[in-house]
Amino acid sequence: MDRTQILLVGLPIFLFFSDIVNLFAPPPPPKPTHHPIPQPQPQQPLEFPAQRQSGISPIGVGNTVNIHFCTSCSYKGTAVTVKNMLESVFPGINVVLANYPPPLPKRILSKVIPVVQTGIIIMITAGDQIFPRLGMTPPPLFYSLRANKFRSIASIWLLANFLQSFLQSSGAFEVYCNGELVFSKLKENRFPGEIELRELVGRRLGSTRFFNGIEGVVGP
Repeated sequence: MDRTQILLVGLPIFLFFSDIVNLFAPPPPPKPTHHPIPQPQPQQPLEFPAQRQSGISPIGVGNTVNIHFCTSCSYKGTAVTVKNMLESVFPGINVVLANYPPPLPKRILSKVIPVVQTGIIIMITAGDQIFPRLGMTPPPLFYSLRANKFRSIASIWLLANFLQSFLQSSGAFEVYCNGELVFSKLKENRFPGEIELRELVGRRLGSTRFFNGIEGVVGP
């Protein structure tokens, strides 16, 4: 066996035994590192614009704005937008959302409509058995509705749902500040503008100076 063959055979054996020695040898101790320990810095509380005045609490604290709106008219999105706007302009203010119900006669009629709707549909589908048992002669309207049963039932269903939705809607969007009405959609027949509502609420809170200070920031 010449020198080259000995080298080719001995090198793998040497590497194998060196790997075994390294496997069972204890790991070297870690080198000490000297890093400066960061010192915690005290956090300063965040300040809102209304709190930067010397010792003056936010202008909205202790004040409440009530927004009564028609829930069946899909006004909730507008009410939530107005709520977020008032809370950002007047920090600390309490904005309460609530449903504005329709007048009592409309509420009563909205409860009667489903009963009448169900009664007419039952009459169309089972009037042949109901009228003889009651000892009554079917009216001519019954035969007209019975002539095209499915179209009559669909028409009555849609008409009753439309009437019920109309009777349950009040169309209201009323804004009260500390119990005082500052805007009424029922009187104005429109929604309030953002700047207009800020002015109305700001005047009610006695914040003319505060409002003039932020008008250039949040106004258009």
